[in-house]
Amino acid sequence: MTNIISELSNQLTRPAWFEVDLGCLSSNFRIIREDASAGLKIGSVVKDNGYGHGAIEVAKVALANGAELLLVSNLDEAVELRENGIEAPIILMGERMEAELPLCLELDLTLAIGEMDTAKAANRVATSLGKLLSVHFKVDTGMGRYGARWDRALGMIQSIDTMAGLSLDGLFSHFSMSDELDKSFAIEQTRRFRSLLNEMKKVGLKVKCRHLCNSGGFLDLPDAHFDMVRIGLLPLGIYPSKACRRISNIQPVGSVKTRLSVVKNIQDGDNVGYGLRYQAIGRRRIGVLPIGYGDGYPRLRNQGHVLVGGKRAPVIGANSMDATMVDLSAIPEASAWDEVVLMGEQGGIEITPHDLAVWKGTVSYEIITAWRSRLPRIFINAREDKLKVLQQGHMKNSEIAIS
Repeated sequence: MTNIISELSNQLTRPAWFEVDLGCLSSNFRIIREDASAGLKIGSVVKDNGYGHGAIEVAKVALANGAELLLVSNLDEAVELRENGIEAPIILMGERMEAELPLCLELDLTLAIGEMDTAKAANRVATSLGKLLSVHFKVDTGMGRYGARWDRALGMIQSIDTMAGLSLDGLFSHFSMSDELDKSFAIEQTRRFRSLLNEMKKVGLKVKCRHLCNSGGFLDLPDAHFDMVRIGLLPLGIYPSKACRRISNIQPVGSVKTRLSVVKNIQDGDNVGYGLRYQAIGRRRIGVLPIGYGDGYPRLRNQGHVLVGGKRAPVIGANSMDATMVDLSAIPEASAWDEVVLMGEQGGIEITPHDLAVWKGTVSYEIITAWRSRLPRIFINAREDKLKVLQQGHMKNSEIAIS
């Protein structure tokens, strides 16, 4: 792991950061591997910068702790992985333009294909280059997005199997709703997927890797595990919903932190923020945080809270692109440059991505992928790194931006 002191000096260029605990991530992957059946492959989904947590770092930890392959959504994400020395199998999801196909072959990617035109183009390009392209065929069992409808897919699969430039290595689909209490549609999707597999068996078609489950499916639908599961959210210590099964000792990996840049007193009737959304009733003590919706923090108006000194500080007014204001009146000990938690735990209190999603009126997936690149990522191994720095005497405790 990169030396923590080097990372702090290179990345902490502002008093706001996204902290990722790679030790916790490693533990989560090992726990998931132990929870899974022995023959089940784990595919780590690292699209959208590893769900905001750092694609390269998440990918390396995943592969070192039980994952056998990676999945991404866009070609540039696959390029980034390969350029950083990752040689593990990568499945490129979605559909591809023909112009992307030569690079897919050069990078030795496995291609998701659900359209015959894409299959024909891929076969043509692979054959012209004298290469064999691994493909996983996408089946639409009810998501209504990518893939061929389950009851009309067999002919396409048979055609692809005859194409000289393609190796039909997998078959997959995607759950529309796997993480709610009502599993009836997920069960129906599984039935549709199995019906296609049975049709394939009758005509002598078989693939190496069948996969249907995301994190919710892995947790709650063991009959749909097949050969592999695709998990992105769960290893980060975030459950898809309150309804999902829990696994002991899975812990959140990511935290978003900042510091109080200004602490000031305001008077009765004073306004705070754009749009005159907040007016003080009596004297108040407020803090300004150097982080806003330009960093990916939700745009809030007198809603939500942050953690200061292990206590909740309400967000006041309308936050802006670069600043968020909070009420510190109930936290008299707070002072400038104290650490503030916007997502994560402090003093036994936690703000989860689900909490932020409720305040914004969205889902946790959007919250964690919305943190912008201008918010530095700090990769740590929790207490081990902090203790190492303290023992070496390089920094005072108050100067270390980890907890």
